[in-house]
Amino acid sequence: MTILPTYRRPAGARRTSLIALALLLLAMPGAATANTAATQVQAPDSSAIEQRNKAIVEAAFEKWRGGTYVFAELLAPDVVWTIHGSGPVAGTYRNQQDFVEQASRPLTSRLATPIVPEVHDIFADGDTIIIRFDGTATTTSGASYSNQFVWILKMKDGLVVNAEAFLDLVAYQQVVDNNAPRTQ
Repeated sequence: MTILPTYRRPAGARRTSLIALALLLLAMPGAATANTAATQVQAPDSSAIEQRNKAIVEAAFEKWRGGTYVFAELLAPDVVWTIHGSGPVAGTYRNQQDFVEQASRPLTSRLATPIVPEVHDIFADGDTIIIRFDGTATTTSGASYSNQFVWILKMKDGLVVNAEAFLDLVAYQQVVDNNAPRTQ
């Protein structure tokens, strides 16, 4: 290996020296191979996790669209669910039961039909899934309910462990305030 002198070089020479040093490091036996092997090992794992998580969420939404309640099997019991915005339902819920009782049930108990999701986009990045969808239903008073959602779901072992929800909280609250809960 050549050691470069430490005298002051013009800026172009300094850049050339740094490029030459980087190329020398890449040419060292084992360095490039180790980097390539590490990348090859990490890429399939990350891609496999993304595909698995995306498939789990897609399947859950397809079941939900068909009328099946999917949240018990999709959410971890200790899920942390945050609803962003302002209004009575905005905030962070520290487990599945708290989320269902405090955020989901106040709305769904005032719906005569289940919310039917229409998925527009699903994006996967490692263990994070971002899903954008619309949801529609009929309220107990016969009015229509329509909302737009973006959920950011962090997955672990096939379950949602952390969720952030963005939706029209005014539309949510209007259903809660203007419809009687189902008696069933």
